[in-house]
Amino acid sequence: MKQILKGNEAAAVAAKLAKPDVVAAYPITPSTDFPEKMSEYVANGELPYTQFLPVESEHSAMSACVGAAAVGARVCTATSSQGLELMHEILFIASGMRLPIVLYNANRALSAPINIWCDQQDSISARDTGWIQFYGENNQEGFDLMLISFKVAEDPRVLLPAMTCLDAFVCTHTFEPVDVPSQEEIDAFLPAYKPGHVKLDPEDPWTLGPFGVPEYYQEIRYTQHLAMKNAEKVIDEVFKDFEKRFGRKYQKVNPYKVEDADIIFITIGSASGTTKEFVDKARKEGKKVGAIKLTVLRPFPFKEILPLIKNAKTVAILERNISMGYGGAVYADLAGAIINEKDRPLLLDFILGLGGRDITFKDLEEILSVCEDVIKGKKVERPVWIGVNKELIP
Repeated sequence: MKQILKGNEAAAVAAKLAKPDVVAAYPITPSTDFPEKMSEYVANGELPYTQFLPVESEHSAMSACVGAAAVGARVCTATSSQGLELMHEILFIASGMRLPIVLYNANRALSAPINIWCDQQDSISARDTGWIQFYGENNQEGFDLMLISFKVAEDPRVLLPAMTCLDAFVCTHTFEPVDVPSQEEIDAFLPAYKPGHVKLDPEDPWTLGPFGVPEYYQEIRYTQHLAMKNAEKVIDEVFKDFEKRFGRKYQKVNPYKVEDADIIFITIGSASGTTKEFVDKARKEGKKVGAIKLTVLRPFPFKEILPLIKNAKTVAILERNISMGYGGAVYADLAGAIINEKDRPLLLDFILGLGGRDITFKDLEEILSVCEDVIKGKKVERPVWIGVNKELIP
């Protein structure tokens, strides 16, 4: 059934259909609708078996999620920006203890200065915490990827936490039609969680999260890495199952008109739609341009990306993040992945759209122009900043 939902509401409806045992959350703009809706569902009896924990901070929210998941509960939460940073310490604990918690993150810029609008610095900063990361382009994808997150995270071959990310305001506060399957259909896709690896029980006491001495610590990290590698296959399987049941196709990497492209744009999130429209415009002008949207950032899908870009001349990575003194995070991942490949294009990272600044056709025209100059032999210092107002810089 179609419903008109904001992105936050779409994520909350998906979480409701997943029937979580525990939701622990602390409100923060722009994800506040999520805990509001979840508390409403619990209060009005729509989630009679769910416990909602209104905690005092995001650090407490993730800590409560860890405790609940350790007793075998299906658990979810939501946050954004500084809230995700406050959770950061516990993100590693959730992953290290192999707890399949699901987190909805509304991508928002980090302070200072304080900014409530969209960029992806918050979740990008968490990419090395051992969490699976999905990024939605629109509200339908936000809804679907929340459900997919539960199924992937809880798979016995994975057992890692997962986050679904959706761009602040552009998606979170924009109303769009979202196809919402019935509870029965969701139950068939996502049965009740049955933990086998961990379950705190006073009748059968275990020690969880013990002291990790040097003789064991590295092996624990190795098993986490293997689990993340296992997630590559599991994600593909879940995507296929989801398509079979609901008719919507997902891929870790989504190519658009890249077959003969000399220049390929790589995007994450809501800017992907604008970029595809721009590719159509450039194609009408006779320019061989394509685009790739990343739905999954962790595990990093380099095996899927490489065949798509190997014949391109230049790959432009649109980064709504910045690693100060270096450049874009996705550039770093992809550059490391292709460094030993014989056939590889030139990579460029373009920093733009920070703090909620729109990514427009004008920006994409500038990026295309830079790429064309590079193909002609011009040297460009990376990262390339797009749309910077030099008059504001002392």
